[in-house]
Amino acid sequence: MNIIIESTLQTLYKAQILLLNLTDEQLCNNTVSPYYSSIGSHIRHILDFYECLLCFNLENKIDLTVRSRNKDVESKCISAENYLTTIIRKLNNYNLDDNKTVVVVDDLGLGKIDIPYTLSALFAQANSHTIHHFAIINYILDSLGINLNQCSDFGYNPTTPRQTSIN
Repeated sequence: MNIIIESTLQTLYKAQILLLNLTDEQLCNNTVSPYYSSIGSHIRHILDFYECLLCFNLENKIDLTVRSRNKDVESKCISAENYLTTIIRKLNNYNLDDNKTVVVVDDLGLGKIDIPYTLSALFAQANSHTIHHFAIINYILDSLGINLNQCSDFGYNPTTPRQTSIN
């Protein structure tokens, strides 16, 4: 298996741990300032991003602006778990051609544009994007008083220096 896919799966397995330790109420709680987003909205956003990556058209285009945005994923742990399981299954069966080029359609704030990528670069970006959203989720977890003991590196980029505790 490709190392980028392996890394992606390793990152996404942390979402499984998260979802197994949340209630529906915690998943959709959007009371944490300053953005008032929920853990579920971040999980849905991450999974929608991967769903886009795994579906490109005959012109080798991946449109990141066309996402399913299933609200059940934001509010029901079982829906989020099922969506995550589907993405993981697809990734386990995905044969990533590192050099394959695709055109990514995205809106960076000034309207849709076409951006050339290699699939490996796009998947690497998706993994970093996931970790970034996990960091936001970790902030929400902390604010809600939820401790994810089973996954102490949740939301940390592997290159982020760790503060050592002083005893």
